[in-house]
Order: sequence, then C-alpha cells, then structure tokens
Amino acid sequence: MPEPLTLTVSLRGTREVGNDYQLFRLTGLLDAFSEATFRKAISQCIDEGPTNIILDLSKIDFVDSSGLGALVQLVKKAQTAEGTLQIVSNPRVTQTVKLVRLEQFLSLQPSVDAALEKIKST
Repeated sequence: MPEPLTLTVSLRGTREVGNDYQLFRLTGLLDAFSEATFRKAISQCIDEGPTNIILDLSKIDFVDSSGLGALVQLVKKAQTAEGTLQIVSNPRVTQTVKLVRLEQFLSLQPSVDAALEKIKST
C-alpha cells in the first residue's frame, strides 16, 4: 500500500515497500528548491532498508543539475549499503541525464517492471 511522502510544494510522491525493494513514485519538479528535502527523505529510507531503490521519475516535469547531483549521491549511498538504485525515466529526464552522460551510472529503466527485473537479476 503506497504511503505519501512529505517532500515540498513542487515535489510530491509515494513510497511502497516490497520484500527486497522500495518504490518511490514522484511527480513535480526535482530542482534546487526540492533537492535537499528529496535527498534527505530518500537517504533516510535507504538507511531503513531494503536497500534496492526504484525511483519512478516518469511523471517528473523538470530536473536540473541539483536534482542530478542528488540522484548521483543516492546511487552511491545505495551502492555503499550493498543495494541498487534504478531510475524509471521519461523523455525529458532522459534527455537531461544524457546531456551530462550519466545514463549508465544512473541505470535508467523504461518502466517499473524493467527496474524490478533488474533488481531480481542482481
């Protein structure tokens, strides 16, 4: 059952916890205004576990360099905790990520199902 995440006025989301993963479905803007709150909330959830994280950004309208920086930090945190972080993308997010050549590092996935399959295969 999804539980609401308290983030910012411009970034909202829900959290679902499965057996070996956490799924976050986010909408709005991942930018300098929301980045710190977003990073802190997801980081705390990684600490609580499970450490395999799926960020569904398919409904995100905008991501800036601050948001990309937060994503990089969260991937590193999940890896340190012996987990993974998968990002379900949309064309806008994918374009921004490709501009800075982070598509491999950020493990972009076309769907939540593809991200779940990736977790099962690791």
